[in-house]
Amino acid sequence: MKRLDTKPQALILATILGALLALPGIASAAKQAPVKLGSAGTFALLSKTGVTNVYASAVTGDVGASPITGAAIHVTCGEVAGGGIIYTVDAAGPLPCSVTAATLLTSAIGDMETAYLDAAGRSLPDFIELGSGEIGGKTLAPGLYKWGTSVKISADVTLNGSPTDVWVFQIAGGIDQASATRVTLTGGALAKNIFWQVADNVSIGTTAHFEGVVLAKTMVAVKTGATVNGRLLAQTAVTLQKNSINQPAP
Repeated sequence: MKRLDTKPQALILATILGALLALPGIASAAKQAPVKLGSAGTFALLSKTGVTNVYASAVTGDVGASPITGAAIHVTCGEVAGGGIIYTVDAAGPLPCSVTAATLLTSAIGDMETAYLDAAGRSLPDFIELGSGEIGGKTLAPGLYKWGTSVKISADVTLNGSPTDVWVFQIAGGIDQASATRVTLTGGALAKNIFWQVADNVSIGTTAHFEGVVLAKTMVAVKTGATVNGRLLAQTAVTLQKNSINQPAP
């Protein structure tokens, strides 16, 4: 019996596989490493200019602000749970629980800024201007996304991937999430591997739910009753209104 030559078939399969890997979003998780947060990675809320709050919110994770005085942190001791600590640059923070740790906060703020630049500087995006900035109703694969505009979440959005997959969103504008909408994770995706690098304000609507680590150049405003599974790391202020903020599982 004449033996078939398998080389042409192998060549065809290799060509097809190469073409598939060249498509946007295919194997993108292998391209992206998580953004390193350094000492900012223990904070659920970190800000340069303060944390305002409409009582009562519930925060799991550390809270801090620097270089602003501790008096600009309006989260009370009873609103921080799960072993979280309120760090301040001076003794004016919430009493009796706040811990004065100016050096630690300086380091955390520096690491937050470095993480922002890391996320912003990633190149070769897998998706560019997806949905012209409207991602509501979409299911997003892992990878690097880039927009030269703001991003709107006008309907529920799903991030589908494995526990090791990474999403990095580069947003030249802000984020506007509509009230009562949800960012949902499926397939084992983890909030700790989702990074939203945002050059303008972030607004999370009333009773909405958000997932991931926000690296914001300006303010993060969480509206009444909204919930966040992630970290809000802002280079200006964080504002809360009766919210639940839970740092991602390690």
